[in-house]
Amino acid sequence: MAFFAYKGREQGGVLVDGTIDASDAATAAKMLMTRNIIPVDIKAMSSKLDKKQGSTDFGLFVPQISIDDLVIFARQMYSLAKAGIPIIRSVAGLANTNSKRMSHALNAVIEQLERGRNLSSALAQHPKIFNQLFVSVVHVGENTGRLDDAFMQLAQYLQREQETRKQIKAATRYPMFVVFALFAALIVMNIFVIPVFAGMFEKFDAELPAMTLFLIGMSNFFVTKWWVLIILSMVCFFITRGYLDTKQGRYKWDKLILEVPLVGSIIERSLLGRFARSFSMMLKAGVPLTTALNLVADAVSNSYMRKAIIGMRQRIEKGENLSRVAQASGLFTPLVMQMINVGEETGRVDELLKEVAEFYEREVEYDLKSLTSKIEPILIAIVAAMVLVLALGIFTPMWDMMSVVQGK
Repeated sequence: MAFFAYKGREQGGVLVDGTIDASDAATAAKMLMTRNIIPVDIKAMSSKLDKKQGSTDFGLFVPQISIDDLVIFARQMYSLAKAGIPIIRSVAGLANTNSKRMSHALNAVIEQLERGRNLSSALAQHPKIFNQLFVSVVHVGENTGRLDDAFMQLAQYLQREQETRKQIKAATRYPMFVVFALFAALIVMNIFVIPVFAGMFEKFDAELPAMTLFLIGMSNFFVTKWWVLIILSMVCFFITRGYLDTKQGRYKWDKLILEVPLVGSIIERSLLGRFARSFSMMLKAGVPLTTALNLVADAVSNSYMRKAIIGMRQRIEKGENLSRVAQASGLFTPLVMQMINVGEETGRVDELLKEVAEFYEREVEYDLKSLTSKIEPILIAIVAAMVLVLALGIFTPMWDMMSVVQGK
């Protein structure tokens, strides 16, 4: 195969250019025609430099592919597949998108399709965009002749993920804003406010209480040793990141997150809802039970829970049924276990798992709405503590000095 740089015009007369991988120029022209591009000029790229120049190099400011892009892609592919439009033509139409990264990936998928690969194999070449779960559902849809249903399931799954993320962002927006404001106020007071009072106390040569000395010392450290804070922060950041990059560190961190008061249970139920929904989708698509568990283990994005799900798969491979391994995992509530048992008895595991997912999602949605009201008293207590420290540290010596002046 060789690379060719081409220029051509689309149906609307728009001039486009790019690179294409083909055995010769005639094949490249045919491949362009299948994309509804009329070739104007095709040149062989003889050197590595030409190949490098013809490739797409995304800068730091080019947006990453978001979950919104994947939802739109899945929904449009569902509509096109249901209408009976050929796959290459469908993907070629969707490649004209505002997302440069998605457009580049879909053009690469088209090239793979034109070489004879199926859609799932072509999508698997871009794991950063289309994960294993996405590819597996598409693969099952191809093999069963129900590609439109596969993309509809993916669109619904991704859309639910999108809604959950939006709910989490909305619930954490207010606490994050308050924490940021407190941090900014702390910096301003240590750099600008406390030094003024420290200079005034020094002029009066007053005896200062312990709280005042603490505030002045902290302010002096901020002003004179700010570089130490930056270095310590960077060292802690890199040490923490390095530890979390290890298998053991990530496992302990993911387990610790689930035990954090207030938010730990919400995160756990959110992950269990994701597990149940993705597992239901895989079973409904016809993926084997053990394979589905393997794929879903990666979908939960939590190494602690992933280990528990892998343990479920291993026990199923030894001959145990789903309800027993789910009970042994300790992940699910008694109510959910009853639904899994009924689903296994009636042969409707996928439907009952979907009910489990909706159950968890409803709980998470309710808890997220009330999360702000639960965190607000804690934030108020932190603000009150800061005000108390400032009052004791600044106003107490001022009252002492006023009493001395009045006594004189």
